[in-house]
Order: sequence, then structure tokens, then C-alpha cells
Amino acid sequence: MSSTEVLTPKFVGTSVARREDPRLLTGRGRFVDDIAMPGMLHAQFVRSTVAAGSVTTLDVSDVTEVDGVRAVFTAADLDLKPIRAVLVRPLSEFVPTDMPVLSSDVVRYVGEPLALVVADDAYTVEDGLEAARVAYQTDTAITSADQAVSDGVPLVHDGVPNNTVVDVQMFATEGIDVIFDDAHTIVTVRSRTGRQNALPLETRGCLAYWDGRDEQLIIYICTQVPHQVRTVTALCLGLDERQVRVVVPDMGGGFGQKCVVGREEIAVAAAALKLGRPVKWIEDRKDALTASFLAREQQYDVRAAFDSEGHILGLDADVVCDMGAYSCYPFTAGIEPLMASAEMPGVYKVPAYRVRGRSIFSNKTPTAPYRGVSRPQYVMVMERLFERAARALGLDAVEIRRRNVITAFPYTGVNNITYDPGSYLEALNLCEKTLRDEGWYSYQERALAAGRHVGIGYSCFSERTGYGSSAFAARKMNVVPGFDISEVKMDTSGTVVVTTGTMSHGQSHETTMAQIVADCLGIEVEQVKIVQGDTDRITYGFGSFASRSITIGGSAVALASNKLGEKLCEIAAHLMETRHDNVELGSGLVRQRDDHSKFVTYIDIADVSYLKAHLMPKGVEPGLSATASFDVFNDGTFSNATHGVVVELHEGTGKVEILRYFCVEDCGVAINPKIVEGQCRGGIAQGIAGALFEQVSYDVNGNPLCASFIDYKVPTACEIPDIGIAHLETPCLFTESGAKGAGEGGTIGAPAAVLNAVNDGLRFTGVELNNTPITPVAVQAALAKGPA
Repeated sequence: MSSTEVLTPKFVGTSVARREDPRLLTGRGRFVDDIAMPGMLHAQFVRSTVAAGSVTTLDVSDVTEVDGVRAVFTAADLDLKPIRAVLVRPLSEFVPTDMPVLSSDVVRYVGEPLALVVADDAYTVEDGLEAARVAYQTDTAITSADQAVSDGVPLVHDGVPNNTVVDVQMFATEGIDVIFDDAHTIVTVRSRTGRQNALPLETRGCLAYWDGRDEQLIIYICTQVPHQVRTVTALCLGLDERQVRVVVPDMGGGFGQKCVVGREEIAVAAAALKLGRPVKWIEDRKDALTASFLAREQQYDVRAAFDSEGHILGLDADVVCDMGAYSCYPFTAGIEPLMASAEMPGVYKVPAYRVRGRSIFSNKTPTAPYRGVSRPQYVMVMERLFERAARALGLDAVEIRRRNVITAFPYTGVNNITYDPGSYLEALNLCEKTLRDEGWYSYQERALAAGRHVGIGYSCFSERTGYGSSAFAARKMNVVPGFDISEVKMDTSGTVVVTTGTMSHGQSHETTMAQIVADCLGIEVEQVKIVQGDTDRITYGFGSFASRSITIGGSAVALASNKLGEKLCEIAAHLMETRHDNVELGSGLVRQRDDHSKFVTYIDIADVSYLKAHLMPKGVEPGLSATASFDVFNDGTFSNATHGVVVELHEGTGKVEILRYFCVEDCGVAINPKIVEGQCRGGIAQGIAGALFEQVSYDVNGNPLCASFIDYKVPTACEIPDIGIAHLETPCLFTESGAKGAGEGGTIGAPAAVLNAVNDGLRFTGVELNNTPITPVAVQAALAKGPA
């Protein structure tokens, strides 16, 4: 037993009530738009109304004549350096491009910011926008991936040939063509997924002001990556990084859209610096739908080879991602094809693999990561391949998965990724058993006999979480995220303040991180205060994305807490005049192992450490704080799950009604099971939205057609079914708590499971659907076709 082993009850693994809820549910939360300052001005952007062309006139002379408008800034006025995201790859694989903070001569999508208007209030600034006059020389808009790579079309960026910004072949197994030539069965899938908006409840926004005393630009902002915002803002404005402080108050969702650095926030910061007054910008919903970062528009042409027993022999894929008009910082336009290329084999034992991944530029709003990043798409494609192979070989769709999922760990795949232990087969079996035990297969038979159309579908997948520096470095990013740093500091009352470089935007870090700390130090959850999202208070961090918070950030928090525990024991042993190995942490105290009646409380130790330093052991520094970092130097850890869905298809309307949704998930040790379930349900709701409802569409001129919720069909609680969840637990062997990430899995599995269930319901027609969103028109047409 180590000197820091704790004897108090464990909080990790229990569903402690969320510490954030009392504040948020009683209106005591503070979001960016809740913040007001004396003399504060309001900003909005003059945005391009054409998708492709050049600006011939930008006349803002009338804007300043509007009563209440205080300033208007064009690109020339602000004179900011552009944002540039870079992959360290040859030009044949990646072409670096700039994203100007404000565009001046060229526009590349509808909604691109051209000028910033600043006024006394949020209403006057809208009047100012209407006074701006912009004239364009329009060009042909690129609105599809196929068009982008066609001969003779305009280039979105002059330096990017064929509008192809990323073109990488990461894997090509030698002899794969022979494998396909000799295969018993080959199946193909051509799939398209719609462009989506991550749609956080709180739109983007910021409030910036110059603090003359500290000579520092303060930016309140809703972002998942405050330190990266600081870095880019300092670069664009030509400031030292110490002169920029980024603070994130409560945040109403991000889902990846806010894990990149936006141009609008930098323009607002520059305006505040020039005016010497606080300036606030809150993105309205129209701009959030049409001009904010989007995601998901991808197309796959994939084939798979199988033997006669249903074992997969090879996988051959071509992935094209429509990334819109610019690369995002820091991930670049490579984020989606590189993710798909690296991880497409997923939970299956694929012996041979070839993939080409491309990103193309188009005249659409730029894209950013969105919960799951390519995994909802490639999992859907893989699951469709196995469904088609099962039909071709006369096998049960679940049985063919059983024959191919990875069951022996660690497993190094054809994609050079080593998978840590998981429960792929166990999750599949439990999910199928649950639906059978609940009688859904019998229900399906009765429904079919009655002429109704009921389908059952599954998806199996893993989710790589806890990407460390080595995993991101493998993508050859110039900015390599990975580690996280935490500091734990105890005060004289025996309570602790914990900093973390992760950034909660709804994931309950104030609760789960506190549970970890409380277990490490033997204190109550209520004695832990979590501090996040302040670049002046937190040494450094890469924020929250890719389900990294508990795996990476939580491990850093645990290590720092354990270091503090060691110091508490060292001081206590000195005060009790006993050996260091004869003490242990208890509930708010350190006691002797051989005599529990002898102890010193944390308050006693803090009193000595801060106020009576002459009593400290020789060589031990005053104060009670500890700092630790954590990184992952392998391929990360893999959560896994199986989703099972039962749907009914309605002939008259083409409606897809979800009758049952069941998820078996394994995220290792669940720090807080209720919070994990909340993550699952939220993710599944977003996955169903992508499968059945949401799509950002454009006309042939690149005009967005979804400027409101009338056109962008977000499902409500009425469209989302009750979701059953079962937990399996395969602890991670290298994170401090045994936890794996749980943030994205729900979103990853839902589209594939829903699509497979729909195709099962359409089985008698011979029609198979491979695109999302699945439209009522497509379902109705298939049903109307009748038996094949």
C-alpha cells in the first residue's frame, strides 16, 4: 500500500449529481451574452451575398452616417495577418492556404465577412449593416465535389489545382488487386452524406476589451480551445501572447464547431483594441445556420472482398470530403479524409486495405470537426458493406459481423493502429439478445404478415479516444495537440482548486473531474473547485474535442492530485514524527498506519505549510500545490458499442418511425454512469438527426437554402425515441482512472443502425438506400415500387 492510498468511499463509478445543475437551472450561469460592460459597443458583419466572385465596390461611407454607429472596419482598416493552418506534407498531398480575417477583393462563399460595423446597441448595428453597399463581379460557383474536380471549372483558390487541397493515399496493401480478382464475393457501396450544422444551442460570440492597466486584450468567448484562440489572435494582431487573455464562461454546446479558431472573433478583438472600448458580437441564428462552420458532406466509393464463409479479405476505398472554402485552424481541411482513411477498418479484421482520401474546396461555408468526425460516415459504409455481403452470401447480418469483429487484444490492424482491449463481440451479442428477448423479431414477423414494413438494423463500431501527441503527429499537423496539464492547489481550509486545460461545453467536467480528485485525495466532491477556460490561470491546454477530456485531462488531474497527496503525507509524517511509509490518506486527514488514533488533518497541514513554514520538513517548499501533465504515446484507447434499431416504414408518407433504439456501450470505467448515458443519448439524437432529418443545401449559385429552422429540419423530442442503454466495462490500461472517452460514440453508431434498419424494412422491394439523410420521398418511392 502506498503512502497515498485512500481509505474513503469511491466517487468514481457513481452517479453523483451534476454540480453544474443548480447554477444553470436557477439562472446563475453566465454565458458570453450575459456579460455587459460600461461603454460596451455591439458588432455585426457585412457579409458576402454571392458565393464566388470579386468585390468591385465596398462602400461603407453611409454606414457611419447612421445615428448610433460608432465605427466600421474593412480588411484594410484592420490590417490583420491571415489565419493559416498547415499540414507538414508535400504539396502533392496538401496545399496550404490563407483564410483572411476579413475578405477584401475575393469572396468564396455566401456569408463571408467583409466589414465589421460597431454601434451603440444591437439594433443600431443592424441599421448600419443595411447602409453598406457592395458590388461584385460574380463567377461560377463550385457547389459539389464532382463539379470541383471537373475540367475547366474555376478554382476556389488560385494555388489549389483541381480544387483539391488534400490528396493522400495512407494505405495500399501490396497485392490487393489480386485479392479482389480471386475473391468469392465482392460488394460495393456508393454513399453520400449530407452537409450538417453542429448547431450548438449557444451560437458563437465574444466580448473583447483592452485592459490598459495590465496592457492586455481580454476576450470572453465561447470556444472549446481557448489557448489556440489566444495564439492565433496574438499572431493576427501582432501582439505578444502574454498580451492576450482568453476567458470562457459557461458555454452552451460546441460539438466541434467551436474547436477551431473563427475569424469573426479576431476581427472583434481588433476593433476593441482600435476603439479602446469593449465590443461584443453575438452571432444571430441566421448567420449561425449559413455562415458558421459546417461539416459532414462526404462521398464514399468503396468495395470489399469476401470469401465464401463471409470473412472479409480486402477493403478498397475512395473518400472525398467537401470542406467548403477554407482550411480550419488548427486541424486543416485534412481533418475529415485523414480520419476516415486512418480508421475505416474499425472493429473488423481487415487483412488488406487501400484508401485514397481527398478534400476539395467549394464555394460553401468552411467546415470544422463535428462530433464523431468522419466516423459516422465510414462506419455507415462499413456496416452497409457487411449487410450487402450477408445478403449476397445468404448469411445472417449479425452472424457475418460475429465472424469478422476483432476478439483478441491488443490487435494491430492493417491500418497500423493497435487496438487496446474492448468488448466488440460481447456488445454485439448483448444488443441482439436484448432485441430478441424483448420480442422485436417476433413483432417483425407479425408485422410483415400483416403487410407492414418493419426493419431491424445494427451497427458495430469503436471510437478512438485519448488521442495523444503521437497520434496527432502521425497526421503531420503543424500544431500537434495531445498532452494536458493540471494544477491542484489546497488552501488553508483544506479544499482544493483544480485547473484543467480541457474545456467543458456541457460535458459536466465540474462533476467528473471533481470525482477523480476527491477519490485521489480522500475529500468530498463539494470540496473541489474546477477551473477551466482561462488562459491566464491555466498553464496550457488543448481544450476539449475528440473525447479527450477524461482520458487525457482527467489523467493529468489524477496525477497532480496524487502528487499533492504525496506532499501531504510527507509533511504529515514529519509533524507526527513517524516514517513516511507509515502514513496514509484518509477522509480529510493523514493518519498513521500503525495507530489510527494519531493523525493530522489537511487543515492542520495547510496551516503549517502556509502560516508556520518553520515547522515544515527540511527541503520541502511551503505551499500545497502540485502540477502534472499527461500524454498518450501509443495509438490511444478505443471505446466501443453496438446499436440496435427497430423501425417501421409508412407507405402513405414515407415516414421512418423508430420503434426501439438500444445501445450497448463500453467506455471503460464510467466516471459517472448517468453522465455517460447523457452523452450517449445526446449523441444518438444527433446521429438520428443526420440519418433522417438534417441537411444544409445550396442552389446552383451557392446560395444557402437553410437560413432558418423552417428549412433546416432539426428533430425535436417528438422525433427522438426513448433510448435503452446497457454498459459493459473494459478498463483502459493506461489512463489513470481506466476510463475511455464517451463523448462521440452515440453520434457515430446511429446513422448506420438507422440506415440498416430502413433497408431491412425495404428488403422485399429490392431497393437499398445508401445516402443520408434518408428522405421520406426515397422511402415512399421504394415502398411504392412493391416486391422485387
